[in-house]
Amino acid sequence: MEVVIRQHTQSEQPLYILMISVHGLIRSSELELGRDADTGGQTKYVVEVARALARHRQVDKVDLVTRLVDDPAISPDYTTAEEPLAEGARLVRLACGPRRYIRKEMLWPHLDQMVDKCLHFIRQQGRLPDLIHSHYADAAYVGQQLSLLLGIPLVHTGHSLGRSKRERLLASGRRPSAIERQFNLTRRITVEEDVLKHASLIITSTRQEIDEQYGMYLNHDARRCVVIPPGIDTSRFSPPHRRRLNHDVRQKVGKFLAEPLKPMVLAISRPSERKNLEGLLAAYGNDTALKDKANLVVVAGVREDIRQMEEAQRSIMVDLLLDIDRHDIWGKVAIPKHIGQEDIPGLYQIAARSRGVFVNPALTEPFGLTLIEAAASGLPFIAPDDGGPRDIVANCRSGLLANTLDTQDIADKLKQALADRQQWRVWSNNGIQGVKRHYSWEAHVNRYVKTVRTLLHREKKRVRRHHALAFDVGDSPMPLVQRVLISDIDNTLIGDKASLAELIAWLRANAGRLGFGVATGRSLEKTLKVLKAWRIPIPDVLITAVGTEIYYGRKLIPDTAWLNHIRHLWRREALAEALSRIPGLALQPPEDQREFKLSYIVAPEQMPPLRDLDRYLHQHKLDAQLIYSHQKFLDVLPIRASKGHAIRYLAYKWGLPLKNFLIAGDSGNDTEMLVGDTLAVVVGNHSPELEPLRGLEQVYFAQGHCAAGILEGLEHYGFVATGDAKDRPSTE
Repeated sequence: MEVVIRQHTQSEQPLYILMISVHGLIRSSELELGRDADTGGQTKYVVEVARALARHRQVDKVDLVTRLVDDPAISPDYTTAEEPLAEGARLVRLACGPRRYIRKEMLWPHLDQMVDKCLHFIRQQGRLPDLIHSHYADAAYVGQQLSLLLGIPLVHTGHSLGRSKRERLLASGRRPSAIERQFNLTRRITVEEDVLKHASLIITSTRQEIDEQYGMYLNHDARRCVVIPPGIDTSRFSPPHRRRLNHDVRQKVGKFLAEPLKPMVLAISRPSERKNLEGLLAAYGNDTALKDKANLVVVAGVREDIRQMEEAQRSIMVDLLLDIDRHDIWGKVAIPKHIGQEDIPGLYQIAARSRGVFVNPALTEPFGLTLIEAAASGLPFIAPDDGGPRDIVANCRSGLLANTLDTQDIADKLKQALADRQQWRVWSNNGIQGVKRHYSWEAHVNRYVKTVRTLLHREKKRVRRHHALAFDVGDSPMPLVQRVLISDIDNTLIGDKASLAELIAWLRANAGRLGFGVATGRSLEKTLKVLKAWRIPIPDVLITAVGTEIYYGRKLIPDTAWLNHIRHLWRREALAEALSRIPGLALQPPEDQREFKLSYIVAPEQMPPLRDLDRYLHQHKLDAQLIYSHQKFLDVLPIRASKGHAIRYLAYKWGLPLKNFLIAGDSGNDTEMLVGDTLAVVVGNHSPELEPLRGLEQVYFAQGHCAAGILEGLEHYGFVATGDAKDRPSTE
């Protein structure tokens, strides 16, 4: 067993890396690669890179987060919440969306839940990750939200890109509407544009990926991209004569073939449309010389019964079998059912021993891990003239590029590779040496760690320049705070300069240990204006627009999950139309209107009672929450939105009990915040409408006015953060 010695200097704390890969099926061993379109090379990469990073002396901890799946149709392995990958690395599964296994295109509505589950998980660690590394667009959405909320740099690896995929599918003849219906590419591309704008670093496998694939995006910035080719566990793959052939694997393939000793054209991929297996079969089936020269072996995942496969995969497999029949190539083609990951190295060896060739016919290929595996096994390859294979061919000099949209070009390149035995030997030897030089995990993680260390050093300098602009010492203390003070603004937080200065000093002394927020009916812009006028630093949390909007810290990061949550049953235009017919209501100025808030000035003597107004909206099949205040204002909100709901949402999102929130207010529109399981303080200058709360166990009526009343409430409840600053978990 390898012993990893983790040495580091005081200035370089060993790294904690949080990796996120949401879709597919991931476990520590016996990966089900090829089971479906979502369990392929990315699955293998994230597991192996997590292990390789954990071995690095400057890395302390790697957590790979994925989705927990509880589905009787798949292995119970995927219900385990935590699984070790190596010393210092583990696989963490968090429940997200339905319990059953679903394809990645159906995960989008559930990703906000994954964000919240990740926040809870991070709080339990007692230490923030140094960086977040997301894989693919769905994880990019999760990673970006976490990065914004926590102030942690985001590193992203795309694996494949929506714009490239759509372009190649269109070129293959697919209709745009069918592509969108199956792959939901519009939303995926929007997320990819957003992550390109936000991510601190984009890791690619090839230069072509930066220049051509990411170059298709509006927010592409090549200066934030770096090429770090993935590694390969070369101990699994060896030249054709180094090990004894696996006769079980040979039997699994040979039983399909009339002449099993002929050279083998080998393809290994998921049964996915992008992998273009039908194009490969057409290239082979239509070329007499190629059929005479070699057998075709297609490993398209593991299956029990084609009829039980996921619809898209089933369609591809049925078409492959029909094409074999149409070309009448039975006995020349093998599509074995049970070639597991443990069999793949032996399969490469058998193909190389036959002086065959490996082929990747994909329409688009961001990298091409199977090409490196083939090269390490001494098996020359034919690869798409798109994406990563260009770099692999340049580094390994062990194969040819083909236009995979042209079946005749695929056939021609295969025949060229099979025709010259001397060239075949040169390619075979080049591939073995090229993989050793360019594609080791040690080289990958060394460059990775060096690159992210530079990134983190730059980020720390930026934080030091700006930390004085807010209460917190980083971008957000929320993941680590144990208690939170939330205050109304008018006549509560502001109103008395002397006591406000004392409260601000107290908040600064507890920065990073206790969170501070404001809750107001004002818009964000007006809230910032009044905070500036009273010289109040930007709070950690801002609940604005009567609880319909939540922002975090000096960057004013919007909580998009809250917006998605309150969107339920909200029909803004229909509500505005219906309320335009109600007497006594006049819309407030445009600057007081928000996406999730309609605000009116009320003529009380003309407006119907709220009960009648609510009944009127229900008759029109409209759902809304009506907030009436000061006998002159009416706010119409989504049914899930209010300042009180927002505070309860914060408690859930950040994993804090409601009793750890202290709420301060002065008027009737604060009532919902002040009651319930939270602790509450009503300042001495409160409105009479709060008197009914007097006597409630968790509502304290202070004598002091404004901020003085808040300070009195803090003392009454003994509301201080637990632990000294020196004892709290590190945020570095």
